[in-house]
Amino acid sequence: MFISLVVTTALMSAVLLISAGAKSLRTRHITEQMTTLGVPMGLMTFLIAAQVAGAAGAIAGLWWAPLGIAAAIGLTLYFAGAVAFHLRVGDHKGALPAAVLTVASVALILLRAATL
Repeated sequence: MFISLVVTTALMSAVLLISAGAKSLRTRHITEQMTTLGVPMGLMTFLIAAQVAGAAGAIAGLWWAPLGIAAAIGLTLYFAGAVAFHLRVGDHKGALPAAVLTVASVALILLRAATL
């Protein structure tokens, strides 16, 4: 079970850091997407920080379970919010990746709790 947790944590952390990096570059694609979703550009720093903190917390949570569970709960809320923002503007295609990451975040909670 712990091996599944480590693999899921590594994959999720990689996705989070890549996404945070893309947001920090503020590429045209990211800027257009955030504008379409109605996310103010001033919120980008918070979103980047949340993703980096989520990745760091998930990784540190491999050694200290409460932190890993807290990080995974935060990620679940983050991605559930992303799903809601996409669905609010009718972007079903964009909601799918966020929904998959929501499920992966819930899996992190369950896997970390199962390895206590």
